[in-house]
Amino acid sequence: MTFRKLALSTLCAAAFALPSGGAMAAGEPGKITDFAFSFEGPFGTYDRNQLQRGLQIYHEFCSACHGMDYVAFRTLSDPGGPELPPEEMRAFAAMYEVWDPELRDWRTASQTDHFPDPNFEGAPDLSLMAKARIGFSGPNGLLINQLRKGLGGPEYIASYLLGYTGEEDFQAGSMFYFNEAYGDWVSMAPVLFDDMTVFADGTPATEEQMAKDVAAFLMWTAEPHLNSRKNAGLTGVIFLGVLTVLLYLTNKQLWAPVKARAKAEVKKQNKG
Repeated sequence: MTFRKLALSTLCAAAFALPSGGAMAAGEPGKITDFAFSFEGPFGTYDRNQLQRGLQIYHEFCSACHGMDYVAFRTLSDPGGPELPPEEMRAFAAMYEVWDPELRDWRTASQTDHFPDPNFEGAPDLSLMAKARIGFSGPNGLLINQLRKGLGGPEYIASYLLGYTGEEDFQAGSMFYFNEAYGDWVSMAPVLFDDMTVFADGTPATEEQMAKDVAAFLMWTAEPHLNSRKNAGLTGVIFLGVLTVLLYLTNKQLWAPVKARAKAEVKKQNKG
């Protein structure tokens, strides 16, 4: 993966943030709901069952139009992610076909391949969507909403999927739909409806549940090492705390004789 390709993918996903009519500036979304996700906060972690449900939603309803060019099938078995058993992961990869430049033909995907790009015109890659959306929202683009309301990419994605008002407008030979989270008309029709799928863990497939699940999954695709980074951060904070205490005690030990002599001299001068 080159930096150029990564930057282009991020820009492509960020373009999803701009209303088609230009009525709202970037970083000024419409109505965003602050959903609760298990990975929020310094001690939050991904919910494996939720990531598996989100993967199912992506596979069944999103993959026909949106690719995930930076996500390898093998990562679906990584700790902290959907954690599919290796045999299930390989069977899942086999449901896709990828273009092989050496064979100059399509072949069944293997675990080392990445999710294919369906090359659907106008549909951005979803690998980095949760990172690109609402990157700097709030007054003057200073992440105020993230700090004050906890709003971020997953909240936007779920709000977008639930934000259709039912209003439609036929323009220039195409149908557009008003989306409250987008703040304008969009060309993508509503994709989630109650009971449109069945989850293996028995979770009710409500529209809101599916929106939250796929938003959590897309957060994982953008931040697959979130859990390990938080663990490393917590370890670092504990280490620095212990180091601070040790330095404080060492400082007191080193300066104790000096302070004692200074006090003795002060007392001697006072007696004299």
